[in-house]
Amino acid sequence: MKKTIKFGIFGLGRGGSFFDNVLVNNGEIVAVCDSIQQRLDNTKKRFPDVATYKDFDEFICHPGLEAVFICNYFHEHVPYAIKALEKGIHVLSECTSNGTMAEGVALVRAAEKSKAIYMLAENYPFMQFNQEMRRVYRGGSLGKVLFAEGEYNHPFDPKDYGSIRHLRPYEKHWRNYVPRTYYITHSLAPLIYITGAKPVRITAMPVFSATPMDMLGGIMVGDKAAVVTCLNDDESVYRVTGCAAFGAHENSYRICGVKGQIENVRGGGGKVMLRYNSWEIPEGMQENNYYMPELNDADKELIEKAGHGGGDFYVIREFFDCIREGREPEFDVYFATTLASVGILAHRSLLEKGVPYDIPDFHKEEDRKKYESDYLTPFYGSDGSEPTLPCCSKPDYLPAPEEVEKYQKILRREIQ
Repeated sequence: MKKTIKFGIFGLGRGGSFFDNVLVNNGEIVAVCDSIQQRLDNTKKRFPDVATYKDFDEFICHPGLEAVFICNYFHEHVPYAIKALEKGIHVLSECTSNGTMAEGVALVRAAEKSKAIYMLAENYPFMQFNQEMRRVYRGGSLGKVLFAEGEYNHPFDPKDYGSIRHLRPYEKHWRNYVPRTYYITHSLAPLIYITGAKPVRITAMPVFSATPMDMLGGIMVGDKAAVVTCLNDDESVYRVTGCAAFGAHENSYRICGVKGQIENVRGGGGKVMLRYNSWEIPEGMQENNYYMPELNDADKELIEKAGHGGGDFYVIREFFDCIREGREPEFDVYFATTLASVGILAHRSLLEKGVPYDIPDFHKEEDRKKYESDYLTPFYGSDGSEPTLPCCSKPDYLPAPEEVEKYQKILRREIQ
């Protein structure tokens, strides 16, 4: 029997969806924290013995707490993660790790000083087709990666008013201001997971289209996507999006090596296409191979029940196994802050019409020094502080008054 992990969850909106994955991985939910009383009450009904908190500082002092899941707002994880690390409590952090460059520096420094483990809860690399692409690529039959693509394309029905109220419940909510490059993890992380190549220099261009109102992009962001080009530490190149909203909904990835390529097929329900040059076909393979990857895992039934193609299960299992085995996760604090740096600096490139930016290596103190005071942000702060960066590629862009009025009516439930 694996050691039980005494687990706490901060932010029950997203965090509450992980209850089952925690339990089946032999985690015990001992404490939860949220600002909304109804969420605390609902959790208490399911787990009568769980301790509920509205104050994070009280939550983090819960007796016996070993690990916490940081699931509050997208860009506000760092102060809470640091408090946990300083107490020697292991941290699993939802995407993204840090909302500013300075916070990334502070997070790395705190993680290095702590005896606790930090892991980014990025789940898309664990989708079965991405795991298959990693297996094939690292098997060597494709040769060295030269070029790879990653798209997280997530358009929403602008008439889904219930989801608008749920996802963007007030005008200064972060989703109304999130630049298209910032949510980079779902498009970029799988490529790094598959190939191991990490971005060292990036440039970005916007795809601007102000209508229709989009639920994830937010009312203040006229961009529908950002196309980010990454030069990597092995001289390969990635082309990725952040959270895009063009064409039809899909998550797609392609790895091109010297000898062949592999990709998940758009609209293929998880199938992959593995292709080789005619003069490079490995023994036992065809030039074109089109198949559904097999899931060979002792936890297959649990994985198939989990969200995000099983990714939510894998994230918890990997985090708990790292704690039990005393090893660092693959998605550690350096991995996490590299992804965040690409998202943040790609937006600056986009604002400057494609000016390249070097991606810092936060292993190095000289790179940390460069960004330790960089708190530029497109978001409103929880203290009411205003954004210090425009969130759209057109800095003077404002939504049409009728769009703002419609959004306000949706929030007031005058439009159902």
